[in-house]
Amino acid sequence: MSQRRVARAWRYGLLFLGCASVASGATPGRSDRFSGSDIFRLEAVSDPQLRPDGSVVAYARRGFDLMADRGHSSIWLVDVDSGAQHPLATGAASAGSPRWSPDGTRLAYVTAGEDGRTELHVHWMAQGADARVADLADAPQSLAWSPDGRSLAFLMFVPEDAPKLGEAPPKPEGAKWAAPLEVITDTIYRSDGEGYLRHGRTHLFIVAADGGAPRQLTFGPYDEDGPLAFAADGKAVLLSGNRNEDRRLDRSNSQILSVGVADGEVTVLTKRLGPDHDPVVSPDGSRIAYLGYDDHLRSYENMRLYVMDRDGSHAHSLTDGLDRSVAAARWAADGKSLIVAYEEHAATRIARLTLDGHLQALAEATTLEGFDRPYEGGAALSVAAGVVAYTDASVARPADLVVLRGGHARQLTHLNADLLGARALAEPRPLAVLSSVDARPIDAWLALPPHAAAGEKLPLILEIHGGPFTHYGAVFATDVQLYAAAGYAVLYTNPRGSTSYGAEFANLIHHDYPSHDYDDLMSAVDAAIATGRIDPEQLFVTGGSGGGVLSAWIVGRTHRFKAAAVQKPVINWAAWVLTTDMYPYGSKYWFEKRPWDDPESYWRHSPLSLVGNVTTPTLLVVGDRDYRTPVSDAEQYYQALQLRGIPTTLVKVPGASHGGIAARPSQSAAKASAILAWFDRYRTAHAP
Repeated sequence: MSQRRVARAWRYGLLFLGCASVASGATPGRSDRFSGSDIFRLEAVSDPQLRPDGSVVAYARRGFDLMADRGHSSIWLVDVDSGAQHPLATGAASAGSPRWSPDGTRLAYVTAGEDGRTELHVHWMAQGADARVADLADAPQSLAWSPDGRSLAFLMFVPEDAPKLGEAPPKPEGAKWAAPLEVITDTIYRSDGEGYLRHGRTHLFIVAADGGAPRQLTFGPYDEDGPLAFAADGKAVLLSGNRNEDRRLDRSNSQILSVGVADGEVTVLTKRLGPDHDPVVSPDGSRIAYLGYDDHLRSYENMRLYVMDRDGSHAHSLTDGLDRSVAAARWAADGKSLIVAYEEHAATRIARLTLDGHLQALAEATTLEGFDRPYEGGAALSVAAGVVAYTDASVARPADLVVLRGGHARQLTHLNADLLGARALAEPRPLAVLSSVDARPIDAWLALPPHAAAGEKLPLILEIHGGPFTHYGAVFATDVQLYAAAGYAVLYTNPRGSTSYGAEFANLIHHDYPSHDYDDLMSAVDAAIATGRIDPEQLFVTGGSGGGVLSAWIVGRTHRFKAAAVQKPVINWAAWVLTTDMYPYGSKYWFEKRPWDDPESYWRHSPLSLVGNVTTPTLLVVGDRDYRTPVSDAEQYYQALQLRGIPTTLVKVPGASHGGIAARPSQSAAKASAILAWFDRYRTAHAP
């Protein structure tokens, strides 16, 4: 994983399909209920890319392969005027990352075969011809066309020899000896989703667009990161990277770099404490816009939009007056403004931002990060010829493609209309909540089961988001639908610490997590009960990552929940800081000191410190390849509960990372089924 992807993940993150009907999310006699099998049929739009003349959008259509039980992607083309669409015939098992040439006559993209091998292709639109551009040793990332359309730049991993320490004696010919020792010297040697990292670095390459041998432009003990942008004259490629001496321990302190195409000379354009990334070049080539912030060692900082001259001078923020994070920015054709996407109260706003910082609202969208839980964020934005293309989801569907032109937004795809149109879905509705701590408004949504009888008192699942610096929104989520289909009302919220409400709200838990976010959650539960639809004796709680932390914290603080499902949690902060893949980050931003210098702070915020109070039956769920909140944390809690005689079960998801625990649809369905089976064990019937 490249350094900025690691840094961003650090900053803001943390088969039972034929089982019993309730556990699988289906109710007898209700064929219109959403079920685990339906997950395989879901699709979503991602990575929309407008043709330079604004006439066509290429996008990656994400879905699942039923037989392989894995996600796959294909490239589709949509006519902006008519809405007609058709697939790009690639002949590959999976294809993505579509990128138009500057004149719009060709489309570059990346394929992955059944054997996992990735290739870089170019498709000639008029001729319908397709060619592999280069035989690459590894997967190309962050494609970018040169302004003259003759070259493609990309990033690619370059392996290095593994370090050695000593050596084994000579092996006799034909002998079957053990594998050689693995010697680890890198500060970051494993990463969630990738496991133990290969020895090597991610570097910049360039290749002729009509085929040839790629040429490596950057070298040395550094990792470069995308997206990439060519200078207007084509003589340099802009990207982000960390060339600081302390880069091993401070991976988030990246700079904007300019790399000469002719000689690979690297010029560092930004110099400050804080991450700089996502460069985009103005139409006339005189300015560079980019995202970043000044690092004040707080748990959360708003991502700001900056503009500087091409040589790195006169850098200044355009969004100091906007107390929100900018997720994406693209130059308008006149070079006098940018189209930006930013977070605003659990949604994504699209606006025009002038160079003097004036915002003009254009549209509102909800963007969907995944299928399983209602995370909002990860804006996808493309701008060309006065047209804006972006993705938009709702509580009733995953992301579709929308274009904005002449002030009018139009949805061009309806990928799940047939499937979800035949399902009775839960519809999360806003719930008014005021925190018991300070009367702050807390965004919350309550979803009732489809076909719930009027006046029926319903069991409630409180579902808590992770991060903790992320947010939920009014978007589709399979877990919510499966829980509701099994007869549960589902409550989810954005307690203090959540993003999209400003830096002050997020930093209310700075060096104090968990704390009053617990009270916000209990206030939301009380508000749900006050609607009259919830049985206060039938309360359940679950959440993953940061939500797992809070789920475990809750059962240590209160006995009001009948059962809990704690997913991929941190249980012991001191142990976590020294076992997570983001260990240089955790003790730097979330605590004031290292664990050996201030063990009391780590223990005071650890759910393990409250385990002596727990009486709630508690399920533990974790991926067995989770390197973000390692299996050892879940096992500590499981064993502590076992020692105390509290009903508990540990569920490990085979082959699953922290971020990929629901990546395979069978496991996503099975995980929800296991949680429902656990809750059903402690659920009692209640008459209307």
